[in-house]
Amino acid sequence: MGIVWHGYYITYFEDGREAFGREHGISYLDVNKYGYTTPIVKSTCEHKLSLRYGDVARIETTIVDSPAAKMIFRYKIYDANNEIACTGETVQVFVDETGTLSLNFPPFFEEWKRKVGLLK
Repeated sequence: MGIVWHGYYITYFEDGREAFGREHGISYLDVNKYGYTTPIVKSTCEHKLSLRYGDVARIETTIVDSPAAKMIFRYKIYDANNEIACTGETVQVFVDETGTLSLNFPPFFEEWKRKVGLLK
């Protein structure tokens, strides 16, 4: 069909999330260094336009402040004409090395939220 398969957009979200994490100090490796993983428990994806094979896309990733012990990311994927091709959101929770769900912010994430002005 000449268009990007719909399942790849979730992979693009991951690319945007990891780039955001590396830029802001909360990448997978950063989180793992403190003994946590952050599995996705929810993802949404809304397609607006189809990307075509060979298109260059831009992913805009933002984090949503939440009082709960989770990370919420929102995404906008733009096509080469700077039109929105897709929007979406993922929700991740914190799980420690024993596999236990953290009901409170891990200390490193609480400190990160303070540093970036999301927590007073």
